[in-house]
Amino acid sequence: MSATAVRPQEPPAAWRPTPPPGPRPGVRARLTDRTPTDGRRALLVTVGITAIAAVLRLIGLAHPKGLIFDEVYYAQDAHSMLNHGVEWDPGDDGSAFVAHPPFGKWLISTGETLLGYDEVGWRIAAAVAGIIGVAILIRLVRRLTGSSLLGGTAGLLLAVEGSHLVLSRTSLLDIFLATLILAAMYCLVRDRTWRCTRWLRAIEDGLDPVRERPFIGIPWWRIACGVLLGLSMSTKWSAVWYIIVCIVLFIVWNRRLRIDVGARKPVRDTVIYEFGQNLWFGLLAIGTYLATWIGWFANDTGSYRHWLTEQGRSEPPVFGALVNWWEYHMAVLDFHAGLSSTHSYQSTPMEWLFNIRPVVFFWSSDVACGTDDCAAEVLLLGTPLLWWTFVPATLALLAWALYKRDWRAWFALGGIGAGILPWFAYPDRTMFFFYTAPAVPFFIIAVTWCLGMIIGIHPVRGTLTGSPERRLTGALIAGAFIAVVVLCFAYFWPIYTGEALTRTDWHARMWLKSWI
Repeated sequence: MSATAVRPQEPPAAWRPTPPPGPRPGVRARLTDRTPTDGRRALLVTVGITAIAAVLRLIGLAHPKGLIFDEVYYAQDAHSMLNHGVEWDPGDDGSAFVAHPPFGKWLISTGETLLGYDEVGWRIAAAVAGIIGVAILIRLVRRLTGSSLLGGTAGLLLAVEGSHLVLSRTSLLDIFLATLILAAMYCLVRDRTWRCTRWLRAIEDGLDPVRERPFIGIPWWRIACGVLLGLSMSTKWSAVWYIIVCIVLFIVWNRRLRIDVGARKPVRDTVIYEFGQNLWFGLLAIGTYLATWIGWFANDTGSYRHWLTEQGRSEPPVFGALVNWWEYHMAVLDFHAGLSSTHSYQSTPMEWLFNIRPVVFFWSSDVACGTDDCAAEVLLLGTPLLWWTFVPATLALLAWALYKRDWRAWFALGGIGAGILPWFAYPDRTMFFFYTAPAVPFFIIAVTWCLGMIIGIHPVRGTLTGSPERRLTGALIAGAFIAVVVLCFAYFWPIYTGEALTRTDWHARMWLKSWI
C-alpha cells in the first residue's frame, strides 16, 4: 500500500448541510431599517420643536397691516379665485395673465375662506406650511441619521432660520413650494426604506434574488411623492428640478439595491423595472398638476381660456381647451425666459450663498419707538451666523459623500443642488433671494450632519462614538453653536417681524452695506 496520503472524497451534494436561509450579514446590514426605536421621545421632540416654530410664526401674524411686498399679487389673486375660479382682473375683461400656476394661491385662499380676507386670513396658510415644514424636517433627519437628537437639532435650526420665518409669515408662494418639496423628498426616503425592507423580508422567506423578484406591494410612498411633486409644480415651475432629482435617485437606489441582494443583471433589471415605474410616476405628477387647473377649465374667463376662438380658429370642447391651456403655458414660459428688468432687490445665486442681498418686504418710518427717528422693517434675511455656515457645511458633506459614497449625503446634496444650481444657468434673469427657499432645509441637513460628526454621533447608526471626553467636547461645541444661532435670531427678530426700532438700533443690525 502506498504511503502517500489519499484525500478523502467530498460527500455527495445531497449529504452536504443546507446553507442557512436568508441574506448574507453584509446584505442584511445594508437593507435593515435603522430608524431609531425611541418613538415616544422622538414624538416629544417633534411636538416640542414644532410648537416653538408655531409660536414664532403665529405670534403677531397680523402685523404689519395691509398687503406687503408681493402679497399685493398673491393674496388678491387667491381672493379672486374664491369668487371666480381664476385670477380676476376687472380692468381687462375679467381675465388676468399670471406667471405662476394656481395651487399655491388655492392654499392661500383656504385661509381667507376660514378666517376672512385680512392679514391673518391671507397669511395663515403660509404660517401653517412653515410649521409643517419644521415637523417634516425633524422626522426626515431622524430617519437619515438614526438620531432623534439630530432630528430635533435640524428642526430647531429651521425654526430660527430668518428667511424661512419671514416667508412663513407672508402670503407668498415660496414657503408652500419649500414644504411640498421637503414632504416629497421625505416620501422618497420612506420609499427607499420600504423597498429595502420588503426585499429583505422576501429573501429571509427564501426568495432567490438571482432568479426571482418579489412582489413588494403597492408603492404608496412613491405615489405620495409623485402627487406632492405635482402640487409643487403647480405652485412654482422650479420644482421640475426636484422631479429630475427624484427620478435619478429612484434609478440609482434601485440599482444599488439589486446589487446588494445579488441580482444577476442589476443594470438590466433596473432599466426594465424603473422605466415603467418612472413612466407612471411622471404621469401621476403631470395628472396632479393638471387637476389643480380645474378652476381655469371650469369657466370662460381665464387668461387664454378661449385663445383658439380669439385667433379665429375652431375650438373643440376638450381638445380645444387643452390647446388653449398649452398656449397659456408657452406664453408664461416666454415671460419667465425674458424676465430681465432691473430691480433694486435682485440678486444672483452666488450672492444667495453668502446672504448678501436680502429683500425688503416692508418698511416704514412712521412708527412710534420713543424717539423722533424710528424705523420698522420686514427684511427677508437668513439668520446670519447660521447662513454663513451653509457653504462650508455643504463642502464638508460633499467630501463625506465622495469619500464614503453615502447615499444620505448625496440625497442632501441633491436637495441643495436642485434648489440652487439651475439658477446659475440664467445670469441675465431677474432673481431674488427667496428663490433659495426649497434648498434651505437641505442646507440645514448639511449643518446638522456636521454637528453630529462633531458630537461623535455615527452618521449611519445614530450611536455615539469616541471617548467620553471626545463626546463631551463635541457636545459643548455643538451646543454653543446652536445657542449662538438662537441668540443671533433673537437679535434680528425685530427686523423679521416689523417691530419699531430707533434708527440707531436698526442700523446696528445692518451688518453689511448691501443689507440696506
